[in-house]
Amino acid sequence: MNKDEVVKNKLVNFLHTVLLFSVLLTLMVFSGYLLAGSAGVLWAVIAGFFFLFFSPSLSPQLILKMYRASIISIHDAPRLYHIIEELAHRAELPELPRLYYVPSNIMNAFSVGRKGNAAIGVTDGLLRRLDMRELTGVLAHEISHIRNNDMRVMGFADIISRITGLFSNVGQVLLFLNIPLIIIGAVSISWPAIFLLIMAPALSGLMQLAISRTREFDADLDAARLTGDPAGLASALQRMDYYESGIFERIFFPGRSDPNPSLLRTHPKTQDRVKRLLQLRQERRLEFVPEPEENFLFPPVMLQISRNPRWRRLSGLWY
Repeated sequence: MNKDEVVKNKLVNFLHTVLLFSVLLTLMVFSGYLLAGSAGVLWAVIAGFFFLFFSPSLSPQLILKMYRASIISIHDAPRLYHIIEELAHRAELPELPRLYYVPSNIMNAFSVGRKGNAAIGVTDGLLRRLDMRELTGVLAHEISHIRNNDMRVMGFADIISRITGLFSNVGQVLLFLNIPLIIIGAVSISWPAIFLLIMAPALSGLMQLAISRTREFDADLDAARLTGDPAGLASALQRMDYYESGIFERIFFPGRSDPNPSLLRTHPKTQDRVKRLLQLRQERRLEFVPEPEENFLFPPVMLQISRNPRWRRLSGLWY
């Protein structure tokens, strides 16, 4: 693997994450200051530490139950578990992540929990359309998220954004209550400060999305290091991007890009991720990575979807 590219990308990802978190924390502290001066800064710091250490976290099993996921045993997928065991060993995880089957045609995989209690969900659509080499890259990506504690990182970013939003809402309520005094000139306020306080939650949201994109880049890099096969993950990303568009779009608008601006995405553009991965590629793959033409499918009984799809507000179309 190209070690110079690995070191450069790892350093860039780390510095990017630190910079974004610094901006996020600055927004929270500044919002507290605009609301209540030095006391507001103290409130922001105390609230941040309180929610960081005492906020309850949902168990992986409860989250997966929301997706109607069912656990996959080693007897159902011995080859897949062999790959997970090898990847978890290389990532030096204290516990083997549990694997769950999600009955959805959407091509997706996600990880929940922390190092000692983690789970990976894979959808029916993903298992049907990816070969073993591509699945290995996707699983390595999710295991990298677990190793890097990205769920905790994003949870911390969410806490900071929520506190910033709370300060902003309180400030707007106080502004509304003081409108009569402002009109008669009994109270003077700084309109630029008010504008910044109102805009702080939106800016925090953008920082959150940027952190998410950086953690995705870092998980791609670590997945390539775990497997020694960055091209496998790149192939999986391209296939997932292809099936993400509808059949009408694939026929009449091939190559059409996502209309959503980059600033509003949780994941980087597929083209950017693939480009970075292919810069790391090497000829030799590790022994446990299967050949590209080998496909993995569950027994038919596990692939039967008995429920009609329903639209869910937060997650889209799921079974």
